[in-house]
Amino acid sequence: MGFPLSVLDLSPVASDSSGPEALTRSVELARRCEELGYARYWVAEHHNTPGLASSAPEIMVAHIAASTSRIRVGSGGIMLPNHPPLRIAESFRVLESLHPGRIDLGIGRAPGADPMTAFALRRSQDGFSVELPSLIAELLAYVDGGFPEDHPFARVRAMPLEAPLPPMWILGSSEESAHLAAQIGAGYAFAHYMGPRRAAGAMRAYRDSFRPSPSFAEPHAMLGLSVICAETTEHAEFLSWSSALGLIRMRSGRPGALPTPEEGLAHDYSPHQQDQLSRFRRAQVLGDPTSVAQRVRELVDDTAADEAIVMTSVHGHDERVRSYELLAEQMGLTTARVASATTGA
Repeated sequence: MGFPLSVLDLSPVASDSSGPEALTRSVELARRCEELGYARYWVAEHHNTPGLASSAPEIMVAHIAASTSRIRVGSGGIMLPNHPPLRIAESFRVLESLHPGRIDLGIGRAPGADPMTAFALRRSQDGFSVELPSLIAELLAYVDGGFPEDHPFARVRAMPLEAPLPPMWILGSSEESAHLAAQIGAGYAFAHYMGPRRAAGAMRAYRDSFRPSPSFAEPHAMLGLSVICAETTEHAEFLSWSSALGLIRMRSGRPGALPTPEEGLAHDYSPHQQDQLSRFRRAQVLGDPTSVAQRVRELVDDTAADEAIVMTSVHGHDERVRSYELLAEQMGLTTARVASATTGA
């Protein structure tokens, strides 16, 4: 195939399901994606969002890593301004100790929540003024002892000392986040579904200013794609009506569980909402296996990405699993996995 393919999971809560069921299904999907040959399985952080159960990524990372054996597991991402940097450094050193060589630490700056929920998480207005670069510098200082001698935290280290911090990734959708990832020698994951027109420029900025680090000797850029793959393009378009109506409800201040595609198709969309949906659809990759695989390859080639990470949000769990199965088969993941098992590679 030429590049690894990975999975981003937001643990969507369908209207006929529940949050606990969504989390259980995420673990089931992770096991299946490992069987299919996906390279990574990342979980997101969202708060006070009825349609997403992914509120504690570090817990999900631990459980999924314990429930699988090969696939890399990580956060996509930890929203660092919501957490004390020392706590994240400790959590991911523990995870790396328990699952050496299989953990990724993806970090983002967004709150993953509405303003009041973000305030509840941070408990201080000061938390909103702290910039991500300074939080990352503090996190790294707890690991490598990088505080000045006269700093109040100079003697504070993240335990266990013997465990390395997993490879760090910066998540974003702008050149600002690309430059940050490059400056600290981190991997970079660009959310194409949030800013498709900015993808190529951000990837280029990341590569042009990259500085090597112990985790990444060379730049490694990942392209985040919203994908629905089905047996036919018509069925993929039908399934997409769930996330379409879910988006409209969220932007209207009425977030809820993921509606059925029938609900989405039957909704009476205003002209403004139709414009929102048009822009949303342009950022998606949906269709039959052949067209989806071709489009994924085109986007990776256009942006010079090293890897693609795919997010699929549809109402039915079986439909979501099937989307990943069809994509893996068409992209050659399943064939490569079988060949690897046969040769012992």
